[in-house]
Amino acid sequence: MSVKVGCHVSIAGSIDQAVDRAKTIGCDTFQVFTGNPRGWNVKPLEEAAAKLFREKVAASGISPVIAHMPYLPNPASPKDELYEKSCGVLLRELQRCYTLGIPYLVTHPGSHLGSGREGGIERIAGAIDSALGKDTGSTCILVENTSGSKNSIGGTLEDISDILDAVSGTGKKRTGVCFDTCHAYAAGYDLSKKSGLDDLLDKFESLIGLKRLKVIHLNDSKGVVGGHLDRHEHIGLGDIGEGGMRNILTDKRLHHLPFICETPVNATRDDKGNLVKVRELST
Repeated sequence: MSVKVGCHVSIAGSIDQAVDRAKTIGCDTFQVFTGNPRGWNVKPLEEAAAKLFREKVAASGISPVIAHMPYLPNPASPKDELYEKSCGVLLRELQRCYTLGIPYLVTHPGSHLGSGREGGIERIAGAIDSALGKDTGSTCILVENTSGSKNSIGGTLEDISDILDAVSGTGKKRTGVCFDTCHAYAAGYDLSKKSGLDDLLDKFESLIGLKRLKVIHLNDSKGVVGGHLDRHEHIGLGDIGEGGMRNILTDKRLHHLPFICETPVNATRDDKGNLVKVRELST
């Protein structure tokens, strides 16, 4: 049986059109921004468009739908103004997910510049606690691992584990992990080899628990292992390669999860082409 795979799709025009785009390219699952990802402010969701989005998703059979936080928030920031704005966006996105019927919201942990790792982890957990404490929905916040660049948090499984451990007891039921393969490779986890994947998943189970892994961002890597370069490549054409991708896609511990490709669209291959490649490697 092939895995459940999809892409990040555009909401241009109206958010319900994202479902149409996902169907057109053959997605089993898909990811969206709920609004403009490059600004602090977004247009309020129109109820008619939100209702149409929910209806189209239900009719399509595509699931789960995943939302991604916009780029500007930094929930690890020691700067109070930026931190408060970031907390506000996290709550806003949770509420928009509820309106749209989206079960998962992915967030990057952010940068701790000025406060250090422990301070950053405390901030992130506090932001999650604050947002979940004010939200009346059921959307889960998924913390995404990073490429491990300087001052960032989330480049190691220990970082992700410590963030989730620092979230309050009631919030633990609504938090989990989105695992990005390119980011992990860039951070030093050698997913090009079966032994590297096995070591990572064993460590994940020990530190976090694989039951808290909810979504995989399936991206090959333009950079070398441990190079901290966050540059995604087409499936099988990067440094992880077809062998590494095949190992990930056929591992029984991961086979039930939704895989989201955030790969380039260019003359080499488009989104549909990457979905075809994923299905080829997963069977």
